[in-house]
Parts: sequence; structure tokens; C-alpha cells
Amino acid sequence: MSAQLKALREYASRNGYIVVREFVDEAESGRSADRPAFREMISMARRPSKPFDLILVWKYSRFARSREDSIVYKTLLRKNGVQVVSITEPFEDTPTGRLLEAIIESLDEFYSANLGQEIIRGMRESASRGFYLHSRPPYGYRKIKVKDGGKERPKLEIDPHTSPIVTRIFQMLLRDNGLTEVTKSLNGEGIPAPKGKRWNKTTLHKIATNEAYTGTLVWGVHSKSQEPIRLENAWVAIVDKETFNKVQELLKQRSPVMSHPRRVVSPYLLSGIVRCGRCGKALIASEAKGGQFTYYVCGTLIRQGAGSCDTPYLNAPKFERLVINKIKEHILTEENLRELVRLVNEEMDAQASEFRDRLDAIVREAADTNNRLSRLYEALETGSLTMEDLAPRIRDLRQRQKQLETSRLELETSLSDRRVELADLGLVTEYAADLRNALTYSSLADQRAFIRSFVKEVKVTGTDALLTYTMPLPPQGITQEWAGVLNTVHSSGPDRTFAKPVESFFELSIIPAPSFHEGRGNE
Repeated sequence: MSAQLKALREYASRNGYIVVREFVDEAESGRSADRPAFREMISMARRPSKPFDLILVWKYSRFARSREDSIVYKTLLRKNGVQVVSITEPFEDTPTGRLLEAIIESLDEFYSANLGQEIIRGMRESASRGFYLHSRPPYGYRKIKVKDGGKERPKLEIDPHTSPIVTRIFQMLLRDNGLTEVTKSLNGEGIPAPKGKRWNKTTLHKIATNEAYTGTLVWGVHSKSQEPIRLENAWVAIVDKETFNKVQELLKQRSPVMSHPRRVVSPYLLSGIVRCGRCGKALIASEAKGGQFTYYVCGTLIRQGAGSCDTPYLNAPKFERLVINKIKEHILTEENLRELVRLVNEEMDAQASEFRDRLDAIVREAADTNNRLSRLYEALETGSLTMEDLAPRIRDLRQRQKQLETSRLELETSLSDRRVELADLGLVTEYAADLRNALTYSSLADQRAFIRSFVKEVKVTGTDALLTYTMPLPPQGITQEWAGVLNTVHSSGPDRTFAKPVESFFELSIIPAPSFHEGRGNE
């Protein structure tokens, strides 16, 4: 990286270019355009007052390894008067030059894709031979090194200290004990969990559903292009397949399917931002009866069982829909969008004063630096001082000149781009309608991102919910808001039960989780 930067700087110097800014994504592959410094560079290039008109790269593959990404971004840059030049593959910006450039980029893309395939192929080969490629061994096993030609590779062997606990867990589950009973039993005897903490149902569920305990290696389950590798008898089994399969059936009949709130792939919009006001734990998105019913459930209740927390089960679809409606009510209206723009402009105007002060200081220092350089040049011309005496000072002052010029351009760009203009009523109306439709009909990932832009947290306490917003919302500038949730809580059995709605923003249902009762259904 340092050698490439040095070459780029020397190229710029030889050709008389002024380097305004260096954009570096440390340890990032050129395969993806999703790089922070790259995105910042593209954003600056699209501004009306862009600070540069040429981008120098070491190779075109450093700009983007994907031909599709390269075409999109180079076309965008070309329309904005910005050219991309590779210092090691210099082609003219002509039809012939662009054709040669396309050939080079296609080769680079093939190299990148082929290299990735070679790595994956090597890992699949290792997995197919029974080597354990994950960083942490399953509880009950330990990793050992075995000779493989001239290399050492990892495999699994039974841990004599922890494997009996795994056997006991499966036997207890097979005898019709629920995860709650097993958790209480292990914690009651003071048996440490895998990471030295107390046992909980999430940890037990991972153990109970892990095929590794049958001696089966499974690798590549998340691959979109290839089937996962399955290898029977890759290591000594702790649990026989018959026992394992019976336990899976019991778990499927009894347990809700839990999704950790921090999982990026969670199919629930509010996972990660909904918390219990009683104990502070996250509300975990769960399913029951084979996915017929979906809830947000307090994590304490999930892990410790009935009686551990009295926060109700929240009907997931209704809860999500009502939070979306709250965003629409508070934010996605013409009046509120105008007010939000005004608030943003006020905030940016406050920052602008600081920017102007910094800019004035930079201009003053730049003038002083220029004067000092002029005096040094005069001293050199008159012969009062030699080049040997002046060279270090001139070099330092010229370097400082460049730094000040870069800072000046950045501040001027920030000042010129700081205003958000939505003055046209028709544009605001259209924009508000588009946002409302996007929030309702866009992809799950887009909906989640939009909600998190405005809602920091939703805390449920009893029959009330406290919404905390990421910014003051118009017209009153609120940052938090209490809203009634329910006026009755039904807990009279496994049937699906709806609470009578109250006259408030929230019309939410309580559905007792049918698989969370004492005995068979207490997971």
C-alpha cells in the first residue's frame, strides 16, 4: 500500500497535478464498491463544487474489480467531469482507449473471482477430508493438530471433561424434560456453561441442534452457489443419530423458533431496538406453532421461563405495523418534512459558523506561510543564505501549504453543500408520498434501515411503550413519547386471544404463547 501511494504521488508530481486528497481503504478488497473512503470520494465528485477533476489509481482493479461497478461509477464520474486514470495502465480517454481499459478490467475481474474460487475450493477440499475449519470447537470436543503431508491441520476429538455433560443434556431432553428444566438442573448443580457463565436455553438449543455431536461434519451451509459438504463419521460421535433425531422432533413440537435481536438477517423489523422496561433485556422475536404465531418476547422470559418477567407477549405484525404508522404520523408528512429540513438547516448553520472561523484561521496561516516562503526565496536570490540552509525549511513550508490548501477546499466544500433545499411544495408532496410507499412496500432491509434512522429504541413496560427518536421531531421537537399499549392482558390458555384496544396510538394484541406453559410446553 505504501509503495503504491508513493508511486501515485510521484506520478502526480511529474505531471504537475495538485493532490487535493488521498482516499485509502485500508485492507479492503477492490471487489466491492462498498468502501467508506471510496463512497466519500464518489460523493465529493458529484458535488457542483467538486474539489478535483481527476482520480489517479494504481491499477484499474484498485478502483473496482467488478466490471459492472466500474462502468457505473466511471460513467457517473465522466458525466460530472471527473476522469479516472491508472498510472500503470495508461490509456487515452478515447473509444480505443476505453476498449483497452475494458479488456484490462475484465481480466482483473476474472482474476479476483478466480482467486476467491480457488480459496473456497481449497476450504471445501479440506472440509471434505474431515478437517475442522471453524475457529471454536463444539462444547464437548477439543481441537487437535494432525499431520497432513508437510502441514498440520485441525480435527476434533472428544473432551473427556465436558462430553459427559453433552450426553446428559441429550438424555434429559429425550426423557421429556424441557430446556427450562435442563437449564435449572445444570445451573443448580453449579456446572459451568461453555463460556464459564450460567446455562440458558439459547446455549442449550444450539447444542441440542448441532449435528457435530453425531460425528457429522457440515460445512458451507450459507453458500448461495454450492451445496454444503456433509461428511459422516468425521470424528467420534458423542450422541447416536437415533437419539439426535428424536430430540429434534421433540424440540420442533415444543419450542418456539427464536431469532437473536442482533442478527442482521432477522425477519423482524424491530429486532434489536425493542427492549423490556422491567428488566432491560431485549425483546426477542419468536415463533410458535410452526410459525403460525409470531411475537416479541422478553429475553428473560425466554431464557428463564414462566414468572421471570411480566412483560406481555406482543403480536409481531401488529406491533411492527403500528410503529411504522407512528413514523408516518410524526415524520412522513409534508409539514413535518419541511420542518425537518428547517431543523437540519439550523443545525448545519450552527456548524457553519465554526467552519467559517476555521476557514478564516486557515486563510491567515496560508498567507503567513506564503510570506515566509517569499522571504526565504529572497534570501536565496540575494545570496545571504545557501540552498543547503534553506532547503529543509522550504520543504516544510511547501508541505504545510499543501495541507492548508486541502483543508481550505474541504471546508469550502462543506460550507457550499450544507443547505438542504426542499422549497417546492410539489416536490415535498411527491417526496413524502414516495417515502410512505417505500416504508410500506420496500424490502425488509430497507424498512429496517429506515426505521433505525428515526427510532433509536422502543421500551415496553407493562401496558405502555416509550419510543425514543434519534432526533427532535416536529412540530413540538419531541425526542421521546409514551403511548398506551393495552388495557387488558389475556392469559387464560393456549388459544389465540386479542386484547380490547384502547383509544390511543397503539392497538396491540396479547397472544399467550401456547408453547411456554409449565411441563411440556415451557421452552
